Amino acid sequence: MHLQRTLKKEIICSSIGLHTGRKVNMHIKPADVGTGIVFVRNDLPGAGPIPATYDNVSDTTLATSLGTDGVTVATVEHLLSAFSGMGVDNAVVELDSFEVPIMDGSALPFVNMLKDVGTHIQGKTKKLLVIKKPVSVKAGDSNAVLLPADEFKISYEIDFKHFAIGRQSYSMTFSDETFEKEICAARTFGFLNEVEYMQAKGLALGGSLKNAIVIDDQKIINKEGLRFADEFVRHKILDAIGDLFLLGMPIIGHFVAYKSGHRLNNLLLKELMLKADCWEIVNWFDQEETIHKRPSFKIPSFRILDAIRA
Repeated sequence: MHLQRTLKKEIICSSIGLHTGRKVNMHIKPADVGTGIVFVRNDLPGAGPIPATYDNVSDTTLATSLGTDGVTVATVEHLLSAFSGMGVDNAVVELDSFEVPIMDGSALPFVNMLKDVGTHIQGKTKKLLVIKKPVSVKAGDSNAVLLPADEFKISYEIDFKHFAIGRQSYSMTFSDETFEKEICAARTFGFLNEVEYMQAKGLALGGSLKNAIVIDDQKIINKEGLRFADEFVRHKILDAIGDLFLLGMPIIGHFVAYKSGHRLNNLLLKELMLKADCWEIVNWFDQEETIHKRPSFKIPSFRILDAIRA
Protein backbone atom coordinates (compact mmCIF):
# COMPACT_ATOMS: atom_id res chain seq x y z
CA MET A 1 0.00 0.00 0.00
CA HIS A 2 2.82 2.43 0.80
CA LEU A 3 4.71 2.02 -2.49
CA GLN A 4 4.02 3.82 -5.76
CA ARG A 5 2.04 2.00 -8.43
CA THR A 6 1.67 1.86 -12.18
CA LEU A 7 -0.28 -0.40 -14.56
CA LYS A 8 0.77 -3.98 -15.20
CA LYS A 9 0.11 -3.53 -18.92
CA GLU A 10 -1.24 -1.06 -21.44
CA ILE A 11 -4.93 -0.12 -21.66
CA ILE A 12 -6.42 0.69 -25.05
CA CYS A 13 -9.88 2.21 -25.33
CA SER A 14 -11.99 4.31 -27.69
CA SER A 15 -15.05 6.45 -27.08
CA ILE A 16 -16.41 9.76 -28.26
CA GLY A 17 -15.15 13.09 -27.02
CA LEU A 18 -17.63 15.23 -25.12
CA HIS A 19 -16.96 18.36 -27.15
CA THR A 20 -16.26 17.09 -30.67
CA GLY A 21 -18.59 14.09 -30.69
CA ARG A 22 -15.84 12.26 -32.60
CA LYS A 23 -14.09 9.06 -31.63
CA VAL A 24 -11.04 9.47 -29.41
CA ASN A 25 -8.44 6.72 -29.15
CA MET A 26 -6.63 6.53 -25.83
CA HIS A 27 -3.68 4.39 -24.71
CA ILE A 28 -2.81 4.32 -21.00
CA LYS A 29 0.72 2.98 -20.54
CA PRO A 30 2.80 1.95 -17.52
CA ALA A 31 5.35 4.55 -16.46
CA ASP A 32 8.54 4.59 -14.42
CA VAL A 33 8.48 5.34 -10.72
CA GLY A 34 8.29 9.08 -10.02
CA THR A 35 6.80 9.92 -13.45
CA GLY A 36 3.39 10.95 -12.17
CA ILE A 37 0.50 11.15 -14.63
CA VAL A 38 1.52 12.57 -18.02
CA PHE A 39 -0.66 13.25 -21.08
CA VAL A 40 0.74 13.04 -24.63
CA ARG A 41 -1.03 14.30 -27.79
CA ASN A 42 -0.10 11.79 -30.50
CA ASP A 43 -2.09 13.80 -33.05
CA LEU A 44 0.41 16.66 -32.69
CA PRO A 45 3.86 15.43 -33.78
CA GLY A 46 6.59 17.06 -31.76
CA ALA A 47 4.27 18.26 -29.01
CA GLY A 48 5.74 17.93 -25.54
CA PRO A 49 4.18 15.97 -22.69
CA ILE A 50 1.63 17.59 -20.38
CA PRO A 51 2.18 16.67 -16.72
CA ALA A 52 -1.03 16.41 -14.70
CA THR A 53 -0.26 19.08 -12.11
CA TYR A 54 -2.36 21.83 -10.53
CA ASP A 55 -0.20 24.58 -12.06
CA ASN A 56 -0.76 23.22 -15.59
CA VAL A 57 -4.53 23.76 -15.40
CA SER A 58 -5.35 25.97 -18.38
CA ASP A 59 -9.16 26.11 -18.28
CA THR A 60 -11.96 25.09 -15.93
CA THR A 61 -14.99 25.87 -18.10
CA LEU A 62 -17.30 22.84 -17.98
CA ALA A 63 -14.33 20.55 -17.22
CA THR A 64 -10.68 20.62 -16.15
CA SER A 65 -8.20 21.19 -18.97
CA LEU A 66 -4.42 21.00 -18.80
CA GLY A 67 -1.92 22.74 -21.04
CA THR A 68 1.76 23.47 -21.60
CA ASP A 69 3.39 25.44 -24.45
CA GLY A 70 0.06 25.88 -26.21
CA VAL A 71 -0.78 22.15 -26.20
CA THR A 72 -3.90 21.23 -24.24
CA VAL A 73 -5.92 18.22 -23.14
CA ALA A 74 -9.46 18.59 -21.81
CA THR A 75 -11.89 16.71 -19.56
CA VAL A 76 -9.19 14.98 -17.53
CA GLU A 77 -10.97 14.89 -14.17
CA HIS A 78 -12.83 11.56 -14.46
CA LEU A 79 -9.71 9.65 -15.49
CA LEU A 80 -7.64 11.36 -12.79
CA SER A 81 -10.33 10.50 -10.26
CA ALA A 82 -10.04 6.82 -11.27
CA PHE A 83 -6.25 6.95 -10.91
CA SER A 84 -6.64 8.48 -7.46
CA GLY A 85 -9.30 6.02 -6.39
CA MET A 86 -7.24 3.03 -7.51
CA GLY A 87 -3.96 4.32 -6.08
CA VAL A 88 -2.18 4.66 -9.45
CA ASP A 89 0.70 7.13 -9.21
CA ASN A 90 2.48 6.78 -12.56
CA ALA A 91 1.06 6.46 -16.09
CA VAL A 92 1.41 7.93 -19.57
CA VAL A 93 -1.90 8.73 -21.28
CA GLU A 94 -1.62 8.99 -25.07
CA LEU A 95 -4.49 10.58 -27.05
CA ASP A 96 -5.22 11.35 -30.69
CA SER A 97 -7.44 14.30 -29.77
CA PHE A 98 -7.53 17.26 -27.40
CA GLU A 99 -9.89 15.55 -24.94
CA VAL A 100 -10.13 12.40 -22.86
CA PRO A 101 -13.02 10.16 -24.05
CA ILE A 102 -16.16 10.78 -22.02
CA MET A 103 -17.18 7.09 -21.75
CA ASP A 104 -20.44 6.94 -19.72
CA GLY A 105 -19.87 10.27 -17.96
CA SER A 106 -18.46 8.71 -14.79
CA ALA A 107 -15.17 7.13 -13.67
CA LEU A 108 -16.63 3.63 -13.67
CA PRO A 109 -15.30 2.48 -17.09
CA PHE A 110 -11.78 3.68 -16.19
CA VAL A 111 -11.91 1.90 -12.84
CA ASN A 112 -12.97 -1.34 -14.50
CA MET A 113 -10.18 -1.08 -17.07
CA LEU A 114 -7.59 -0.44 -14.36
CA LYS A 115 -8.83 -3.43 -12.41
CA ASP A 116 -8.83 -5.63 -15.51
CA VAL A 117 -5.12 -5.04 -16.19
CA GLY A 118 -4.09 -4.78 -12.55
CA THR A 119 -1.46 -2.58 -10.97
CA HIS A 120 2.25 -3.07 -10.49
CA ILE A 121 3.91 -2.03 -7.23
CA GLN A 122 7.07 0.03 -7.71
CA GLY A 123 10.04 0.33 -5.39
CA LYS A 124 9.59 3.86 -4.12
CA THR A 125 7.50 5.13 -1.23
CA LYS A 126 4.48 7.35 -1.86
CA LYS A 127 4.53 10.82 -0.39
CA LEU A 128 1.61 12.43 1.40
CA LEU A 129 0.60 16.06 1.77
CA VAL A 130 -0.56 16.69 5.32
CA ILE A 131 -2.78 19.73 5.99
CA LYS A 132 -1.53 21.53 9.13
CA LYS A 133 -3.67 24.70 9.09
CA PRO A 134 -6.98 25.58 7.37
CA VAL A 135 -6.84 27.01 3.84
CA SER A 136 -9.93 28.32 2.06
CA VAL A 137 -11.11 30.09 -1.10
CA LYS A 138 -14.44 31.68 -1.92
CA ALA A 139 -16.31 32.95 -4.96
CA GLY A 140 -19.76 34.44 -4.47
CA ASP A 141 -21.70 32.03 -2.26
CA SER A 142 -19.41 29.09 -3.18
CA ASN A 143 -16.47 28.04 -1.05
CA ALA A 144 -13.90 25.28 -0.63
CA VAL A 145 -11.73 24.54 2.41
CA LEU A 146 -8.96 22.15 3.39
CA LEU A 147 -8.83 21.44 7.11
CA PRO A 148 -6.42 19.42 9.25
CA ALA A 149 -7.59 15.84 9.81
CA ASP A 150 -6.04 12.47 10.58
CA GLU A 151 -7.15 10.97 7.23
CA PHE A 152 -8.51 12.08 3.85
CA LYS A 153 -12.15 13.09 4.20
CA ILE A 154 -14.52 14.84 1.81
CA SER A 155 -17.72 16.70 2.71
CA TYR A 156 -19.63 18.26 -0.16
CA GLU A 157 -22.88 20.18 -0.45
CA ILE A 158 -24.69 21.39 -3.56
CA ASP A 159 -27.82 23.52 -3.90
CA PHE A 160 -29.73 23.75 -7.18
CA LYS A 161 -33.07 25.47 -7.61
CA HIS A 162 -34.37 22.61 -9.78
CA PHE A 163 -36.57 20.33 -7.68
CA ALA A 164 -35.02 17.20 -9.29
CA ILE A 165 -31.74 18.10 -7.56
CA GLY A 166 -32.33 20.55 -4.75
CA ARG A 167 -29.96 20.58 -1.82
CA GLN A 168 -27.78 17.49 -1.42
CA SER A 169 -24.83 16.74 0.85
CA TYR A 170 -22.50 13.80 1.19
CA SER A 171 -19.49 12.94 3.34
CA MET A 172 -16.96 10.14 2.96
CA THR A 173 -13.66 8.93 4.31
CA PHE A 174 -11.50 8.12 1.30
CA SER A 175 -10.43 4.58 0.42
CA ASP A 176 -10.41 2.67 -2.86
CA GLU A 177 -13.27 0.50 -1.61
CA THR A 178 -15.43 3.50 -0.69
CA PHE A 179 -14.56 5.20 -3.98
CA GLU A 180 -15.71 2.14 -5.93
CA LYS A 181 -18.91 1.52 -4.04
CA GLU A 182 -20.09 5.06 -3.46
CA ILE A 183 -18.52 7.48 -5.95
CA CYS A 184 -17.00 6.18 -9.19
CA ALA A 185 -20.29 5.28 -10.93
CA ALA A 186 -21.86 8.74 -10.43
CA ARG A 187 -22.37 10.44 -13.81
CA THR A 188 -21.98 14.02 -14.89
CA PHE A 189 -25.18 16.00 -15.36
CA GLY A 190 -26.56 18.96 -17.24
CA PHE A 191 -29.73 20.83 -18.07
CA LEU A 192 -31.35 20.24 -21.46
CA ASN A 193 -31.61 23.92 -22.38
CA GLU A 194 -27.93 24.45 -21.57
CA VAL A 195 -26.89 21.40 -23.59
CA GLU A 196 -28.91 22.61 -26.58
CA TYR A 197 -27.36 26.07 -26.30
CA MET A 198 -23.81 24.70 -26.10
CA GLN A 199 -24.36 22.37 -29.05
CA ALA A 200 -25.66 25.29 -31.10
CA LYS A 201 -22.34 26.99 -30.33
CA GLY A 202 -20.36 23.90 -31.42
CA LEU A 203 -19.66 22.70 -27.87
CA ALA A 204 -20.62 19.47 -26.10
CA LEU A 205 -21.42 17.86 -29.45
CA GLY A 206 -20.83 14.43 -27.94
CA GLY A 207 -23.13 14.98 -24.97
CA SER A 208 -26.07 12.58 -24.84
CA LEU A 209 -28.21 10.47 -22.54
CA LYS A 210 -25.53 7.79 -22.88
CA ASN A 211 -22.91 9.84 -21.06
CA ALA A 212 -24.79 12.28 -18.83
CA ILE A 213 -27.84 12.77 -16.67
CA VAL A 214 -29.97 15.30 -18.54
CA ILE A 215 -32.66 17.35 -16.83
CA ASP A 216 -35.41 19.32 -18.57
CA ASP A 217 -37.73 21.87 -16.96
CA GLN A 218 -39.73 19.14 -15.26
CA LYS A 219 -37.70 16.00 -14.70
CA ILE A 220 -34.71 13.76 -15.36
CA ILE A 221 -35.21 12.50 -18.91
CA ASN A 222 -32.90 9.47 -18.79
CA LYS A 223 -35.23 6.48 -18.98
CA GLU A 224 -33.08 4.38 -16.64
CA GLY A 225 -33.20 7.07 -13.94
CA LEU A 226 -30.44 7.59 -11.40
CA ARG A 227 -27.79 5.17 -10.17
CA PHE A 228 -27.99 6.77 -6.71
CA ALA A 229 -30.71 8.94 -5.22
CA ASP A 230 -28.06 11.62 -4.64
CA GLU A 231 -26.00 10.95 -7.77
CA PHE A 232 -25.53 14.67 -8.39
CA VAL A 233 -23.51 15.44 -5.25
CA ARG A 234 -21.62 12.15 -5.58
CA HIS A 235 -20.48 13.19 -9.05
CA LYS A 236 -19.27 16.51 -7.66
CA ILE A 237 -17.14 14.51 -5.21
CA LEU A 238 -15.85 12.38 -8.11
CA ASP A 239 -14.79 15.56 -9.92
CA ALA A 240 -13.17 16.97 -6.78
CA ILE A 241 -11.12 13.82 -6.21
CA GLY A 242 -9.77 14.16 -9.76
CA ASP A 243 -9.06 17.86 -9.33
CA LEU A 244 -7.29 17.36 -5.99
CA PHE A 245 -5.19 14.56 -7.50
CA LEU A 246 -3.39 17.29 -9.45
CA LEU A 247 -1.31 17.82 -6.31
CA GLY A 248 0.49 14.65 -7.37
CA MET A 249 0.12 12.85 -4.05
CA PRO A 250 -2.59 11.78 -1.57
CA ILE A 251 -3.87 14.36 0.90
CA ILE A 252 -4.25 13.89 4.63
CA GLY A 253 -6.90 16.46 5.46
CA HIS A 254 -10.60 17.25 5.24
CA PHE A 255 -11.88 18.82 2.01
CA VAL A 256 -15.13 20.69 2.67
CA ALA A 257 -16.97 22.31 -0.23
CA TYR A 258 -20.20 24.20 -0.78
CA LYS A 259 -21.27 24.66 -4.42
CA SER A 260 -17.67 24.36 -5.54
CA GLY A 261 -16.52 23.36 -9.01
CA HIS A 262 -13.39 22.85 -11.10
CA ARG A 263 -12.32 26.50 -10.94
CA LEU A 264 -12.64 26.82 -7.17
CA ASN A 265 -11.03 23.42 -6.61
CA ASN A 266 -7.99 24.53 -8.56
CA LEU A 267 -7.85 27.93 -6.86
CA LEU A 268 -7.83 26.08 -3.52
CA LEU A 269 -4.76 24.07 -4.54
CA LYS A 270 -2.98 27.22 -5.73
CA GLU A 271 -3.81 29.00 -2.48
CA LEU A 272 -2.62 25.99 -0.50
CA MET A 273 0.74 25.92 -2.25
CA LEU A 274 1.25 29.62 -1.53
CA LYS A 275 0.90 28.98 2.20
CA ALA A 276 3.81 26.71 3.03
CA ASP A 277 3.12 26.90 6.76
CA CYS A 278 -0.27 25.23 6.20
CA TRP A 279 1.06 21.89 4.93
CA GLU A 280 3.99 19.52 4.89
CA ILE A 281 5.01 16.65 2.65
CA VAL A 282 5.92 13.41 4.41
CA ASN A 283 6.82 9.89 3.40
CA TRP A 284 4.10 7.27 3.74
CA PHE A 285 6.05 5.81 6.67
CA ASP A 286 7.58 8.43 8.92
CA GLN A 287 7.74 9.49 12.54
CA GLU A 288 4.10 10.60 12.51
CA GLU A 289 2.72 7.31 11.26
CA THR A 290 0.81 6.73 14.48
CA ILE A 291 -1.03 10.05 14.06
CA HIS A 292 -2.20 9.96 10.45
CA LYS A 293 -4.32 7.23 8.88
CA ARG A 294 -3.09 6.42 5.40
CA PRO A 295 -5.57 5.91 2.52
CA SER A 296 -6.43 2.29 1.80
CA PHE A 297 -5.77 0.87 -1.67
CA LYS A 298 -6.87 -2.75 -1.40
CA ILE A 299 -8.26 -3.07 -4.96
CA PRO A 300 -10.83 -5.85 -4.47
CA SER A 301 -11.07 -8.46 -7.20
CA PHE A 302 -14.76 -7.96 -8.08
CA ARG A 303 -15.84 -5.56 -10.79
CA ILE A 304 -17.98 -2.69 -9.57
CA LEU A 305 -20.13 -2.94 -12.70
CA ASP A 306 -21.18 -6.43 -11.66
CA ALA A 307 -22.08 -5.10 -8.24
CA ILE A 308 -24.29 -2.40 -9.78
CA ARG A 309 -26.08 -4.85 -12.05
CA ALA A 310 -26.70 -7.17 -9.12
